Amino acid sequence: MNLSPDQTIIFAAWGIAINATVFFTWIVMGILGLASFLITRNLRPDVPPNRWRTMLEVIVQRIQGQIEEIAQGPSRYLLYYAGTLFLFVAMSNLLLVVPGFQPPTASLSTTTALALSVLIAVPIFGITSRGIGGYLKTYLEPSFIMLPFNIISEFSRGISLAIRLYGNIMSGAVIAAILLSVAPFFFPVVMDVLGLLTGMIQAYIFAVLATVYISSATAPPSPQLEPQEDIS
Repeated sequence: MNLSPDQTIIFAAWGIAINATVFFTWIVMGILGLASFLITRNLRPDVPPNRWRTMLEVIVQRIQGQIEEIAQGPSRYLLYYAGTLFLFVAMSNLLLVVPGFQPPTASLSTTTALALSVLIAVPIFGITSRGIGGYLKTYLEPSFIMLPFNIISEFSRGISLAIRLYGNIMSGAVIAAILLSVAPFFFPVVMDVLGLLTGMIQAYIFAVLATVYISSATAPPSPQLEPQEDIS
């Protein structure tokens, strides 16, 4: 039993081995891209929305509502980024119910890449919102002594994101394989339901944590309290 889709080679092209992680990542990207194109191809005011467009609008509005709740204000660009993370992770995990599908999020390389994208996005959003000087100043808060600790904290966030997502998805796949070998006629239904639930929860947690990290980098600096005058 392969513990990671990295160990499964699907095919080789021009001497390059394409493993299951890359192959199924392409499938997830293709499904999301094709679904977005088909749903939004007639996105005009004179065309009434169908049920697929309505469902997509509900999902986007829910994601936007969560982001504005966390960020304490509108953030369209954050919606694009966090929404993409949520849809990719959710679709990768939901397709686990398809026989033969190996979720790319069960690979440490995929979760590390997602975590690295968050680490890169945090300073980009922070600099865009507060400027280079304003963002770099956050590493010196509350004092310059905290600089190394703030840097370590920044990288530990990415490590925790990658390990958390990888551990939960990989452990679920291993447990499912063990239970299916014990009772192949009963546990598939139970594991499919648990897989759907776990996949949605992990996608939600990952997107929310990314939103929290970016929101903390883009938040305006808290005003310092001025000392009160002695009136005695």
